Amino acid sequence: MTTVSITRKALTRGTLAALSGLLAGFASLAVAELVSAAVRPEASPVTAVGGAAIDRTPAGVKDWAIRNFGEDDKLVLQLGIVVTLALFALAVGLLALRHRRAGSAAVLLFGVVGTAAAVSRPDSTGLVDGLPSLLGAIVGAALLYVLIGRLTRPHRTAGQEQERAPVDERDGEQANEPEQEAGWDRRGFVIAATAAAAASTAAGAVGRALNSRSSQNAVASREAVTLPKPASPARPIPAGAQLRVRGISPFTTPNDSFYRVDTALVIPKVDANAWRLRIHGKGVRRDLEFTYQDLLERPLIEREITLCCVSNEVGGPYIGHARWIGVRLADLLKEAGVKPPSRGGEADQIIARSVDGMTLGTPVEDVMDGRDAMLAVGMNGEPLPFVNGFPVRMLVPGLYGYVSACKWIEDIELTTFDDYDAYWVKRKWAREAPIKTQSRIDTPKPFGRPEAGTVMVAGVAWAQHRGIEKVEIRVDDGPWRPAQLAEQGTVDTWRQWSYPWKATPGGHTLTVRATDRTGELQTEERTKTVPDGASGWHSVVVTVD
Repeated sequence: MTTVSITRKALTRGTLAALSGLLAGFASLAVAELVSAAVRPEASPVTAVGGAAIDRTPAGVKDWAIRNFGEDDKLVLQLGIVVTLALFALAVGLLALRHRRAGSAAVLLFGVVGTAAAVSRPDSTGLVDGLPSLLGAIVGAALLYVLIGRLTRPHRTAGQEQERAPVDERDGEQANEPEQEAGWDRRGFVIAATAAAAASTAAGAVGRALNSRSSQNAVASREAVTLPKPASPARPIPAGAQLRVRGISPFTTPNDSFYRVDTALVIPKVDANAWRLRIHGKGVRRDLEFTYQDLLERPLIEREITLCCVSNEVGGPYIGHARWIGVRLADLLKEAGVKPPSRGGEADQIIARSVDGMTLGTPVEDVMDGRDAMLAVGMNGEPLPFVNGFPVRMLVPGLYGYVSACKWIEDIELTTFDDYDAYWVKRKWAREAPIKTQSRIDTPKPFGRPEAGTVMVAGVAWAQHRGIEKVEIRVDDGPWRPAQLAEQGTVDTWRQWSYPWKATPGGHTLTVRATDRTGELQTEERTKTVPDGASGWHSVVVTVD
């Protein structure tokens, strides 16, 4: 046989071995998806491994991902996991061609990694969460063993076991070599691979359908909600709170535009009818438990509150405003017998737990100091969207979200900062995180090219629970000029501002700063988001034509 022919046959087998690895990986994921329907969707390997990766990612790397990928960071992570799995599967297929058992063992080992990731998640229900990864890996390992067997097993038709084709005297190659003499079962491989691909596709499709069906009760429970009228309605938004300036952020952020920053690869869809909230811990005279209907039947408050994420860079987009409706959290704590530390209470920290295992730590004093901290059930006139925490989320005006805005909340434990570090605190973020006084230029956009003449510079400023007193604009290195302020909604809302700039041709730098109602001037010092939020003045560079 010529060297070229041998090489071609080797390449063909190598390609099919790599394909075998991919098919084994695909089968593993498909079976795991099917099994996860019987366990819970969060136990599927991609979700479990992705969640474990997020848990172990340093705060700086997470911040980088949010800064560069925004709300697509989870999609990027999932795609990265899938690509990694595909490359791993290709390599394992090639390994199995030479070491059949070692290849199958590698698939099993990866299944063990997925199992460990699923069991280690904060919301894990125990070893049962590892079943999808484990069973999927067993199926994948067995399939790889079978497929590689088709590539390495000599195959002879009846009567050919001892016969060899005559040798061509010109090049020593066997003349008219039968296909079956190539040393592997081509037809058997094609049949096995096709059957495996079809079965895997069917298993994955059934698994996805079942997982989707499991969320239908949650969707139906949300659709059945009619929010009661609040006992304490929000004051009307002042007519002058929204400026008529093109390019400025709307005062009220639509639900479908509200920022999302969390660690959930799969958005929890919780059936409101099955949801429960427990309040317990230090200083609690008696544990309390509430259903969703219990909360709806209580006196509800409605408030205008602006939320901000600690991952928001100077001038960043992770801030939004909504009208929230919910139960005053301080009232629930008082019913449980909780007192703030200033009145002799034992606990100084609330640990809020989400259904996905996330923990947030909030100062008890801040929740019970009279501000409108609440367990929200509604947002902008409708039940909370799933992505924003349906059925219930917590929020505390004036604090960054990572210490106050627990979505999909199901447990409130009273404890102390000395006794327990919440999720983000374990990752080097600050224990307490009041929102810093900040401002942002919305228009003109960075590197914009406005025409010479009067250009309206406008944006928003915020200092939740303190309010905004003044906003100033500077052009290049000139003096600070006062901006015109829109009417303040409340001290818990952001405030719009504008400044008519007499723009002259050329390049210019526009800078903004704000002063809150306590007299605190927004600091010029630039800091990163870690550990307690970014600071600094926001600037944009434009070229006036």
